[in-house]
Parts: sequence; structure tokens; C-alpha cells
Amino acid sequence: MNIWVFVEEANGAPAPVGLELLTKARELGSVSAVFLGESDDAIAELGRYGAGAVYRLAGGEDKLPAAGAAAALADLIASESPDLVLFGLTYTDRDVAGRLSARLGKPVVSNASDIRLDGDSVVVITEIFGGTQLVETAVRADAPALVIGRPKAFTAEPGGETTPAVTEVTLPDVGHAGAAVITAVHVEESEGPKLEEADIVVSGGRGLGAADKFELIEQLAGKLGAATGATRAVVDAGWVAYSKQVGQTGKTVKPSIYIACGISGAMQHLVGMKDSGTIIAVNKDPDAPIFDVADLGIVGDLHQVIPKLLEALA
Repeated sequence: MNIWVFVEEANGAPAPVGLELLTKARELGSVSAVFLGESDDAIAELGRYGAGAVYRLAGGEDKLPAAGAAAALADLIASESPDLVLFGLTYTDRDVAGRLSARLGKPVVSNASDIRLDGDSVVVITEIFGGTQLVETAVRADAPALVIGRPKAFTAEPGGETTPAVTEVTLPDVGHAGAAVITAVHVEESEGPKLEEADIVVSGGRGLGAADKFELIEQLAGKLGAATGATRAVVDAGWVAYSKQVGQTGKTVKPSIYIACGISGAMQHLVGMKDSGTIIAVNKDPDAPIFDVADLGIVGDLHQVIPKLLEALA
């Protein structure tokens, strides 16, 4: 099976979800990458993760790239006939996948937690009801199958160590569809490890009680060298930035240790962290759903428990 993985450049490197999908794709067939970026180092990294060929989409740096990228990808598919095209669950990837679907008249199966082959069919596994049920969808439409994979669904591992053959592809002019321009780029300042990549995550929920109490989460995370996360309720209340949201409408994390403080364990939050290695929950409600997935539970007021933890870590 001929598999293409769409990979966007992020800070001079391939986006992490792209490397995760390349790793999965190696299990299914021969792999090529469609790379939206300029970095030669990033292309070499794609080769380390098994991409035997790279189609580099170039041009249109001052414009939002999705419309042009979808048009270029549609032309490539018409000439090269891949069997499966994988995208990550990112803003650009989803935008390109949706536009490509419209151009090709083919469905997109989104939010894949696993992918397998059944003869000539691609079977996509997705989770519903907070991951308590699995749905298998067999793509019966003519190739290529278009699939969007969840971040952290697969573990990125180098393999192949190939030097990919690079084909330069210029983004075409798509007229009004690609008229939106980028006027400014703002990089969010942050300290400590990135939430999606952290080995330890400390998250706070509504049980904190007030915005200024999130400092307890930051102090504990600082002691542990961890990233900080939050529930949607905390983000919607304006206590922290959206970039910290973990859950169905936020980020998916898979750290070795996840510490949930004052988080009840709503299904929408569990979707984003339930696959963590060890889950530690602090909640004063002994019946909180978070304890159903926790490996270690502390029934108590986080405003008393966290200071005690900070003392022990001093």
C-alpha cells in the first residue's frame, strides 16, 4: 500500500503528530511525506522516520496555505495515485483535508485512534463516549482513503534512516479561495516543557475555586519539572490560556504521570488524558469520576494537599 502523510513544519521541525503518523504508516506500507515547509533539516528528519520520498510544497509564504496545499495535493494524487493519505488533528491539517475532500469528492474519516488494513480496505478505529466504546469504519470509496489521526494515538519512533527523494511542488494560484494573507505572527511565550510533549503534567480544574489559585498548580509543576494543564471550565472562565486546555476540544496528552487537581473527571476531559502512564487524582469528592481512571487517588481538599506536597518536595 502506498501511503502519504501530510506533515506541516513547526518551528523548523516536522510537527510531532506528523512523525507519529509516519511511524504508524510504516506498519501499513511504503511511505511518502507531503511536507508543507522549507527546512532541509526537517526533510532529513522525515527520512529518519521512514519517508522514502518527500513532496515539498513551497511558495505562498505570506498567505494562509490550506487552499493552495489542497489544490497541489489534488494534482499530485491524480498523477501518483496513493492508496491512503493521513493528516494530523491540527488546524492546518484539518483545513487541507477538508478542502481536499471537497476537491476529490471523497469522505474524510476523522479522529482516528488506530488504523489497520482489511484486504484492500482501510479500517479506521475511533473512540466514542469518552473512549469507552470503539467504532470501526471501513473506507469503501475508491482510493485514496483520507484519514485524520489523533495526536498521541501512535508513538513516534525513528525507523528506516532513508535519504528521501525530494520533489519540489509549487503551490498553485487558487484565486479567491487562497486570497487570505498573514499580516502578523505572534509566538506565545511559555516557560517549562510543552504541554503536548511533557513527561509530567499537572492540571487544575474548577475545584481550584479562583483564578489566583492556579498558582498552586504552577508551583507544583515547577517542583516536578512538569507542564501545566487545565480543564475547559478553567479556560472558559479566563483563568488560563486556551493553550493549556486538555480534553476533547483541547489538547491530547500522554505523559508518564498526569496529576489531576480539583478535576471531577468529565468525559470531555478524560478523552484528552486517559492514556497517560500513571494518573494521580486529588479531589475532595470521593465519588468523582476521575477516580475511576486514576491509579492513585487522594480524597482531600487540594488547597491542603498541594501545600503538603510542596513541603515534601522542598
